[in-house]
Amino acid sequence: MRTAIDTTVLSALWSGEKTAETVKRFLDTAAEQGGLVICPVVYAELRAFPGATAAFVDKFMDDTGILADWNFDRAMWRLAAERYERYAIRKREQQMGEPKRVIADFLVGAHAVLRADVLLTLDPRPYRRDFAELALHP
Repeated sequence: MRTAIDTTVLSALWSGEKTAETVKRFLDTAAEQGGLVICPVVYAELRAFPGATAAFVDKFMDDTGILADWNFDRAMWRLAAERYERYAIRKREQQMGEPKRVIADFLVGAHAVLRADVLLTLDPRPYRRDFAELALHP
């Protein structure tokens, strides 16, 4: 089983948040069950983590066996665009103003749908709503 990892998971681990120990267990379990993968958007967001460098992020990925899936094909972009469009329409119809979420969340979700079996995230709400077919952990 291939597990895609959201930025929230690794940033919680790196910052030593109170969820860090739980996150480590989730990652260990997911690694035992199959491969761990991040999409290029998550890689870019990780590079923006305070104090993170390319060398730090790359070494962490090598040490943990997390692979980066660098290929975003047409199907992935179209799925992300479709779900972002639905989100924007829903926000406007509910008279909640203009969309606030950024396209990055939709790219992470589309990647997980098309290239993984499950998404490991600490913020499952938007993915449940916009990618109902996506298996989420926890």
